[in-house]
Amino acid sequence: MTIKTKTKPSTSSPIEHLLALATDDMAQVDAIILERMQSPVGMIPDLAEHLVGAGGKRLRPLLTIASAHLCGYQGEHHYKLAAAVEFIHSATLLHDDVVDRSAKRRGKKAANLIWGNAPSILVGDFLFARAFNLMVETGSLVALGILSAASSVIAEGEVQQLAGLRDVEMTKEVYMQVIGAKTAALFAAAAEVSPVLAGSGSQKQAALKAYGQELGLAFQLVDDALDYGGFEAALGKSVGDDFREGKMTLPVIIAYANAKRKSDKPALGFWQRVISDHKQSSGDLETATDLLKQENALEATLGAARIHIKTAKLSLGIFPDSQWKTALIRLADFVAERVS
Repeated sequence: MTIKTKTKPSTSSPIEHLLALATDDMAQVDAIILERMQSPVGMIPDLAEHLVGAGGKRLRPLLTIASAHLCGYQGEHHYKLAAAVEFIHSATLLHDDVVDRSAKRRGKKAANLIWGNAPSILVGDFLFARAFNLMVETGSLVALGILSAASSVIAEGEVQQLAGLRDVEMTKEVYMQVIGAKTAALFAAAAEVSPVLAGSGSQKQAALKAYGQELGLAFQLVDDALDYGGFEAALGKSVGDDFREGKMTLPVIIAYANAKRKSDKPALGFWQRVISDHKQSSGDLETATDLLKQENALEATLGAARIHIKTAKLSLGIFPDSQWKTALIRLADFVAERVS
């Protein structure tokens, strides 16, 4: 059983640059992940390896590693926390795919379509438990508090999103609350725990938390734009999943608000049919994408993401220049570059 990560990446892109700096660190993290997802119950490592072993960008654990170096941490507990962060993320993905009925994850068939919904949920629970084992082993109650609080917030965000499913009247404010919880909370926690280990003080801890939060918001905004006409390789899941599920993401919120402002009855009727009534037919995704482009909703969503990216980079101003600070700044740029 192996985990697909790049051991000797080039420096041709920001994410590869960061992976190059963190190659040795991520090898330690991957070793912990591989060890801790084992179980004598054969279905557990098989199902976990299907998702965790598929790789992915490992952005969240990379945040923990890079933040540790930025703060001058000299120990080894950041490896366990980075692995815990990846387990939390993987657990939420397993649960999400059951709720969302997704067909693909990280470019592979969703685990629940192979093993079933119940095993996917239970293995997700197993990964959550492993994450908490690792947190406790670091001996930092503060780090445990940060990551456990983030786990609660993620669950709240997912429930809030489910409650708002097919609500065509969802506001931008509610949407930002949802993505702040379900996505940005773990980015923020992943970046915040390292200065705790390093004893860097509250200002640097707050700065890295802000960096992670803003990066996470931008990441989700770009994902939501990519869902309409993006490439599956960039998303790691099927294009149009949000549309098919009836999710109100920012592009749709913008387009629907514009249609209301202009009293565009055909557009309003379309969105109410495909979202609120959830009556979709062949060609509706293409129609939705055309409407979003006409209303400049995709570009507006990406513009919002760029604002959060700028804020994320500014939050690193408290730190002296270093290769790790540069790498985190470039990582923020990478989030936006996924659309190019």
